[in-house]
Amino acid sequence: MKVLVIEDEVQVSNLIKQGLEEQSFQVDVAYDGSIGKRLALSRDYDVVLLDIVIPGINGFDLCQILKHEKPATPILMLTTLGTTADKVTGFEAGADDYLLKPFEFEELTARLRALARRPAFAGVTHGSLLRYEDLRLDLEKKVATRSDKVIKLSAKEFTLLEFFMRNPERVVSRAELADKIWGIRFETGTNVVEVYINMLRNKIDRGFTVKFLHTRIGMGYVLSKDE
Repeated sequence: MKVLVIEDEVQVSNLIKQGLEEQSFQVDVAYDGSIGKRLALSRDYDVVLLDIVIPGINGFDLCQILKHEKPATPILMLTTLGTTADKVTGFEAGADDYLLKPFEFEELTARLRALARRPAFAGVTHGSLLRYEDLRLDLEKKVATRSDKVIKLSAKEFTLLEFFMRNPERVVSRAELADKIWGIRFETGTNVVEVYINMLRNKIDRGFTVKFLHTRIGMGYVLSKDE
């Protein structure tokens, strides 16, 4: 597996490089965002490991650039910035996973392997259209509408809505959403799933009498026309 580490703390990047190479990873290291961008766009990597606070181009901006140019390359953000707002910003920038420093090396390698083997979100086919009542999701044009009103969604919100529309009227647990949408289990205590549910709910239900996205207390969430 080939990994690009973009980390400006030399000691940290060297430890990561040494540890990954001991497990047969191929590792390139960049110490600032500009070099990281050049390497990421000129070479093929299975995963990019990206710090946020780095010189040149910061991690959030670099993540957006890389996802625009190479959307299929998974990005794992590795940082000390651990608030829910930081995580949402990271995921909105296109990050596939988010791991806090300090970290257990075993967990880091497990997440890297999970990202490298994870296929793109299941089932997207060109020209397909998902429907639920008056809610429509065009998977080719990446457009969501309700009653012909266009709903502006971020990439992660679109993926979340797609999952619900492929599983209508089925209660989906928080753990399943974390696994299916973000690829692995979130750290205990995080509320990123809930934040995204609320963001999506506000976009697809606000202004409509019939609400579609509901919380089942103690069980999870469901896309349903019934409360």
